[in-house]
Amino acid sequence: MEPASEAALKGPPTRGWKTWTFKKKLLIIGGIIGFIIALGIGLGVGLGVGLGGGGGGEEEGGGGETTPPSSGNYTTAKWQPAVGTSWQIELLYSLNDTSVDVDVYDIDLFNNNKSVINDLQKAGRKVICYFSAGSYENWRPDKDKFNSDDLGSNLDGWPGEKWINISSPRIRNIMLTRLDLAQNKSCDGVDPDNVDGYDNDNGLDLTEADSISYMNWMANEAHARNMSIGLKNAGAIISSVIKNMQWSVNEQCAQYDECDTYAAFIKAGKPVFHIEYPKGDDTNNNLSVTSSEKTKACNATDSGNFSTVIKNMDLDNWIEMC
Repeated sequence: MEPASEAALKGPPTRGWKTWTFKKKLLIIGGIIGFIIALGIGLGVGLGVGLGGGGGGEEEGGGGETTPPSSGNYTTAKWQPAVGTSWQIELLYSLNDTSVDVDVYDIDLFNNNKSVINDLQKAGRKVICYFSAGSYENWRPDKDKFNSDDLGSNLDGWPGEKWINISSPRIRNIMLTRLDLAQNKSCDGVDPDNVDGYDNDNGLDLTEADSISYMNWMANEAHARNMSIGLKNAGAIISSVIKNMQWSVNEQCAQYDECDTYAAFIKAGKPVFHIEYPKGDDTNNNLSVTSSEKTKACNATDSGNFSTVIKNMDLDNWIEMC
């Protein structure tokens, strides 16, 4: 996790990989020998390989071997927002204020029903649905689907939350179900959080390569469901996944002087949805920040054309635009 994240979702206070198995069926005609049998087998294998790729189907069989997609396995998204797209992010509770005049709302996948999303879309907005893709959260409705073998260390400072083994088939199946839920709710895109376990004491020996595989896989699955996807923080893997991402969501690059890292998205013609929290960890109110705080958040080096918002750390409905 980057220095800060969606605090309000971090608990009361802080690979189901789509296994593309196939069944090779060989029709052996009685009395046909030698060459005909060899030819039949050759055709069967060729057909099997041809059916081995793709996305959006249910897993056949019982947990076959999984193979990560290459970082070059890119797919096309339905919706690509433009650089500078305006946005609001509200995760603390079910969306209760749609008065902010922006193009995109980023809201919690579980806390909002389909009607909320449909109403936003009828008003001309796009909707990004947030969920944690890299951690177990003990308050989520699907928490019992997680196996203890796939849980790692606690997320420092976030009670009730643990890093997860993002290479586990069981974990990836859970995430496929979440993507299905997002599709069923008509989300235009998804905002998967906590995909930078490699940069933390995760207890699972997670690496950058794990996150690269995971995010390219998840992007392909999201695209197969006609949804777009963004990279949350995780600056170290941008170059390996950016072709599969439609945007970046970054927290606090101005505060930590790292906006140059995320500017790669702007250069690629993709927005950076950028959040700063000038009030700090413990102050959440409706008061404006000081002019100097706003200037620092909105005019950071290398943050030109970022879609910057100033928020309370709890990510309620309060917002200040640049």
